[in-house]
Amino acid sequence: MIDLSHAEHQIRCVTNFEDLISMPFIGKINAACWTRELVGDFAEIIQQIELHENIAEINQEELRELELSDQGQLAREILLNDLQALKNLGASPVLNLIKCYERDDAYPFFPTDVYSFHVDRSPIPTDTFLCTYHGDSSDIIPNSQAIQKVLVPEIREELRKLYGGADEGFEAFLSEYFFDLHYQPKPEAPIINLGIGHLWKLAVDHPESKSLPCIHRAPNEITGQHRLLLIC
Repeated sequence: MIDLSHAEHQIRCVTNFEDLISMPFIGKINAACWTRELVGDFAEIIQQIELHENIAEINQEELRELELSDQGQLAREILLNDLQALKNLGASPVLNLIKCYERDDAYPFFPTDVYSFHVDRSPIPTDTFLCTYHGDSSDIIPNSQAIQKVLVPEIREELRKLYGGADEGFEAFLSEYFFDLHYQPKPEAPIINLGIGHLWKLAVDHPESKSLPCIHRAPNEITGQHRLLLIC
């Protein structure tokens, strides 16, 4: 189950893929979830994939070649169906096995890696889709409960020092280096975990958007389990 008690009406839940893709994002609504209780053994698939680096992409051919138990085969069928459904939309879904993401330490006062709450941006209308099948899952936060980091006075001052140019180019600098995409939770802000097995659609910042983009982050790997994630 997903705890929606603090969602502030930003999430709409549906029961099938067709309703998920057709759910409009308007006003406060910027996240849609196809709630599912998946069957199958996804851990078995993970155990058969060699992970030589922190992240590995698992392609469909590799999935089909795995020797799996009945429960593993059920999990594989779900993965293949999800990938194909999104490809049929014209999306480019990727199935990743993740130990951890690379941390950004270029600016200690302002990390811009995916562990930081952030929004996605696109020059064309699109949405972000993601599903965690195993391991720790992503978080989102209501927009009203976060502040753009570039608006936090002490952070903004450090960014101005880093920029060191004329005032009229400062905002363009923030955008060029993606600083303006990152957010800081307010004190006591509710964190909404996306759970396991649910397929999510999150609003993206794009020119035709009718809603605010969904603020989200990758989870800290606290369980020690590798994460199996579909994203596009």
